[in-house]
Amino acid sequence: MKKVLILGAGLSTISLIKYLLKNAEVYDWHVIVGDLSEKAAREKVGNHERGTAIVFDILNEAASKKTIAEADVVISMLPAFMHKLVIEKCIEFKKPMLTASYVTDDIKALNDRVLEAGIPVFMELGVDPGIDHMSAMKVINRIKDAGGEVTSFYSFTGGLVAPEYDNNPWNYKFTWNPRNVVMAGTGVSQYINNGRYKYIPYFHLFDRILNRRVLKYGDFEVYPNRDSLKYREIYDLKDIPSMFRGTMRRPGFSKAWNVFVTLGCTDDTYRIENSENMTYREFINTFMKYQPDVPVEIKLQDYCPNAADPIVFEKLKWLGIFSDRKIGLKNATPAQILQKLLEEKWTMDPDDKDMIVMQHEFKYKLNGAEKMIVSAMAVIGNNQEETAMAITVGTPLAIATKLVLTGEFAQKGIQIPIRREIYEPILAELESFGIRFEEQEYLIA
Repeated sequence: MKKVLILGAGLSTISLIKYLLKNAEVYDWHVIVGDLSEKAAREKVGNHERGTAIVFDILNEAASKKTIAEADVVISMLPAFMHKLVIEKCIEFKKPMLTASYVTDDIKALNDRVLEAGIPVFMELGVDPGIDHMSAMKVINRIKDAGGEVTSFYSFTGGLVAPEYDNNPWNYKFTWNPRNVVMAGTGVSQYINNGRYKYIPYFHLFDRILNRRVLKYGDFEVYPNRDSLKYREIYDLKDIPSMFRGTMRRPGFSKAWNVFVTLGCTDDTYRIENSENMTYREFINTFMKYQPDVPVEIKLQDYCPNAADPIVFEKLKWLGIFSDRKIGLKNATPAQILQKLLEEKWTMDPDDKDMIVMQHEFKYKLNGAEKMIVSAMAVIGNNQEETAMAITVGTPLAIATKLVLTGEFAQKGIQIPIRREIYEPILAELESFGIRFEEQEYLIA
């Protein structure tokens, strides 16, 4: 009997654990879920005879090493900064490891040791990164196989509330980590458009949006991700004239969000003294000129032109930024204060369902003609546990784990799913879960 060790029992693990437990009898596995909270692990495992819940702490050297040494494969769903610690232990005990998270420079530097141990470390096996890689490479390789040249690749992903539950003025609710939403786009975003490099500083990011329609789900806007340029090498499109990756929101979101960026409410680099006794109205006022006789609402519209838009202003007012309620967070950063306010208003209702949308746009030349392929996917969650995010993060990771355990994946070293032998079987099985792309092709010229 092979032991499958899952580290972490967070929100994104339910589909992963369900898949592995469902297949445990067929393939003779035992699934062990470890978490700092044994209760959280037990809730995910339930009473399944092929599952065990344990307390696991990666920082407990002796106990964590013993647990990993006894496993046949390790799946890390721990916070991203802990993956390196897991990989180092997997190297020591020569255990295959898989995760949905990005390959960082620190992890990339471990590749020689991973190869020397003769094990695979599969990463970026979730939705974004993960399904985005696999679905993009499938089309890119098909174009190349036909003798075509890819000249432009645009790719967008969004995690949103499903349309029938979209009932607030922002057309947005938290379906994933709220902090990641508040901090999205900080830094400089970079991409290439018709051979020209574009660098967008954070304070202009939400001014530079694209508009798109996706399948039957209507209109979206897209703001650029931080670094689209690195994907030229990842997708073997080194000389491509246009490469852009972005995040999708509903129309109007970026214009309103830009008010918070302009004010400085998303800054996480300093703390505000006595913030626990400050009201939200006073918090907003701290970023503007001292004009005691001018109402905050008027000052904000003068300071941020976007706030003067009646639709934007109503969004801001609905959030409660002019409220006299106390914040209640001690010595918090502006970003923490904003996050607290948003969590009160953007939390999913008990019966709400989320949605993942993804769209790729490929332009290419073939036999003297210019063509375009639009490939799009949408997944609606089942409920508050089996969310679209959990399904699309956990399912490809679970499928890859099965393929490692059955010997169908024999790769060594640090891998991401950009090779045919990796993405083809995963994408094929994902279709049985309703995770599939619809394509349309157009003749441009």
